[in-house]
Amino acid sequence: MSELEQHILFEDLGLIGYQEAWDDQEERFNALVDHKRDPEGKSSPLQYLLFCEHPHVYTLGKSGDEHNLLIRQDFLKKINATYYKTNRGGDITYHGPGQIVGYPIVDLEYLGMGLKQYVSLLEDAIIELLDGYGIAATQMDGATGVWLDVNHPVKARKICAIGVRSSRYVTMHGFALNVNTNLDYFTYINPCGFETKGVTSMEKELGGSLDFDRIKAELKEILMRRFLAPGHPATS
Repeated sequence: MSELEQHILFEDLGLIGYQEAWDDQEERFNALVDHKRDPEGKSSPLQYLLFCEHPHVYTLGKSGDEHNLLIRQDFLKKINATYYKTNRGGDITYHGPGQIVGYPIVDLEYLGMGLKQYVSLLEDAIIELLDGYGIAATQMDGATGVWLDVNHPVKARKICAIGVRSSRYVTMHGFALNVNTNLDYFTYINPCGFETKGVTSMEKELGGSLDFDRIKAELKEILMRRFLAPGHPATS
């Protein structure tokens, strides 16, 4: 592969509308897929790790149940939220300010991993970050994302949602980590389709607002290290 293909570029898109970010992802995703179809062509082979925040928005995965949105369209306007049906996996989730949304657009075949391993990588990276703040998080059997107290029938709660799309081993969409997130917005949905599981944030668990930029920087470093473990290419 070319030298360009040996890099994963990081970009922080800041606060950006969901549709604009989705369009941006699709453009980068399609360029990487097209390059795999025609490696001698002119399309860009670059891979990306994108971070952003979104204004209040609910997104539904392609196999999700619309009934998990518990409010009507007119109420969405009252809470300044929007709603999108997407082409990612998973059910319904919420994105909003104070939440780190990550969109890795990477070639899993080049990185030497399958889709299941990729999802586990994202989960493990979040778990490592949370551990550094004294938050004991784990994976949950039969459910994606990162959870706390998974074995407790009442206290089990999700702190990070994951939903991805993959074609020709190229990924888009990704994860949403609740840092200083307004959790009230989760009361209007069955998060990820769960009716009996709660949602939490780092702020709630630690009892105060956190340095958002610091956490983004720490998570970026963890993800890059895990993506580019020994035998993988270097970052830029």
